[in-house]
Amino acid sequence: MQLTQPYQAYTYAYPHKTAYRPFTPRSLTDVWQAEPTEDLFLYIHIPFCDIRCGFCNLFTTTNPEKSFPTQYLDALQRQADATRQALPNATIAQIAIGGGTPTYLSPTELERVVAIATDTFGADLHKIPVSVETSPQTATPDRLAVLRAAGIDRISIGVQSTFDAELKGIGRPQRNTVVETALSNMRGFPTRNVDLIYGNPEQTEASWLETLKQTLEHAPEQLYLYPLYVRPLTGMSKMDQDWDDLRLRLYYVGRDYLREQGYEQRSMRHFQRVEHQPLESMAYACQTNGMIGLGCGARSYTSTLHYSSEYAVGRRAVRDILSHWITRDFTQVDYGFTLDHNEQLRRYLLKSLLNTTGLDKAAFKQTFGIAAHEVFPTLAQLPAYIVESATHWQLTETGLAWSDAIGPLFYSDTVQQLSTEFSLV
Repeated sequence: MQLTQPYQAYTYAYPHKTAYRPFTPRSLTDVWQAEPTEDLFLYIHIPFCDIRCGFCNLFTTTNPEKSFPTQYLDALQRQADATRQALPNATIAQIAIGGGTPTYLSPTELERVVAIATDTFGADLHKIPVSVETSPQTATPDRLAVLRAAGIDRISIGVQSTFDAELKGIGRPQRNTVVETALSNMRGFPTRNVDLIYGNPEQTEASWLETLKQTLEHAPEQLYLYPLYVRPLTGMSKMDQDWDDLRLRLYYVGRDYLREQGYEQRSMRHFQRVEHQPLESMAYACQTNGMIGLGCGARSYTSTLHYSSEYAVGRRAVRDILSHWITRDFTQVDYGFTLDHNEQLRRYLLKSLLNTTGLDKAAFKQTFGIAAHEVFPTLAQLPAYIVESATHWQLTETGLAWSDAIGPLFYSDTVQQLSTEFSLV
């Protein structure tokens, strides 16, 4: 089998929220009753930004009414309390605070978010991995001081490019001087991650390489390199352009340069300094452990149900969902996707195969009682992209580059149909 289009979809979760639908309300207690609640992932979503980037399709809103963040945090605390009551014995093994831009909040408001993790859920942030997202405009010393004091070990910043003209071209009015200040402010966190984007219409191989060089002057422990996607309802969605060749070429330029500079590749997007040893949870595994999602836009995962608030990208729809969410009853859930046995198999495969470690054949068979290739014969039909060893199915070098085409091959017909039918507003 020969793949022809390398950029189909970024499979960071399965299924995507476009496959979620309303269902008959269920209580949180019922949803989690038969689920193990030790070693969970806690995700907290802060849906605020000072600007909306032209490529962004995340659930977020810009510059809300002055009083709204306080109302949102009040509702977030109510949701945390309701969740804790439904899962009284839950323990947290890993935490991420994302958005949006969590550091859009003031230092005092950030302390309220941290308190949900520590006071409501009893997590010791000095002992478990905790990641927080920030932006160049909001990575200020006072906000970062709150995160350092709390014990956060990883800070992630979206830089995208070090060229002002390239940033303007993707709807991000950001000055490189602001980026330099932010990266300097981030010193002292054990793990600093920088997100960059390639495939910008204004970008060249030379400018992409220069962005990488300037970024590495700050010696970040991790980098994520994202191909530019133009998604519906984003500021760039009216572009009429096909640039697969450019993106693929820039992928290889970035990959090769980072390898030369002492970074190892962990997935298509993720690169990490070879000598860096980040704080990692030995108890949490994304393939099998559950996740508690707090905040409007956050997902929660049990073994058989993924649930969240509704999803939208358009400004008016996002604000309508937020207005409803802050008044809702958090003891029940009513929107998501039920994973039958077939969907559980697919999720496990995708959460494993698309990383460089690959799919552990024995672990898959132990979990599901059947060999992976018996369920997914496609694994053996893509020798240029996927190879089999005695212990694993793994992506080849070409397979890593084509991850965004390989992931969708394993989506179920049901998920593909639901996502296609989803009305994005």
